[in-house]
Amino acid sequence: MKLSIKAKLTISLCAIAVILLISEFISVLEYAKMSNYVSSLIADDISSLNTAHKLADISNKYNLDILAVIGDDSSAEVPEFDQEYFLSHCDSLRTSLESNVIQPLTDSVVYACSAYVLTSLELQNVLDSYFIDSRSWYFNRLQPSFAQLSSDIDALEAAIYHDLEKNSRTFESGFYRSIIPGIVAVAVGLMLVLMLLLFILSYYVKPLGKMLDGLEGYKSYNKKYTYTFEGDDELIELNDGISEVVSENIQLRKRLKELKSRMQDELEGNQP
Repeated sequence: MKLSIKAKLTISLCAIAVILLISEFISVLEYAKMSNYVSSLIADDISSLNTAHKLADISNKYNLDILAVIGDDSSAEVPEFDQEYFLSHCDSLRTSLESNVIQPLTDSVVYACSAYVLTSLELQNVLDSYFIDSRSWYFNRLQPSFAQLSSDIDALEAAIYHDLEKNSRTFESGFYRSIIPGIVAVAVGLMLVLMLLLFILSYYVKPLGKMLDGLEGYKSYNKKYTYTFEGDDELIELNDGISEVVSENIQLRKRLKELKSRMQDELEGNQP
């Protein structure tokens, strides 16, 4: 199949454009997929971290309310702890985070909370008793349970924060991974452009220069045009046309010279 210069250049440039477009589409698709996934994980981590802080605030407030009741002998009102609300936040952590590390820590918080609340329910009996020192009960019995609950919540927060850091690093590495197709496409595109440039220089610019040199030799030194090269496009037709025109022009010049010489001889022969 014979292709013109225009067709060859068009196909080459279109091939480069298609490669760049496909790679760009892959890069955007990969980045969007990675971004949505990791962004969702980061959002879950941030929400879970806020929930863990809320658990710590709830337990701290309840513990301080108990301390206030013990410190004020005139007050016998026992503070209430909304355990169902506390456990609902723990359940939300279980559903939002599927890490094998965070799940056991969440269970530990639930167990510690149950033990702490169960111990705190002794407060009314302690206040009503004349034999139990409320302050001793608070520091020796209730505080160890609260300390365990606080420790478990801190461990849970640290695990969530570690997971957040890991997902942030994943997002960063995923970003660089997603642009790799674009970088490869640019490199391939540059290589194809270089190959196209070499192709144009070898198959079009060089032959045109040789044809111009052949024409210059013919015009300046009356040399025969003998340049030939392989191909199947317009340059071959142009080169064949130039060779044919130059050959005809050389023959025409030769005939004119012969005719001029013959006429010169006839004029000299007719002179007396």
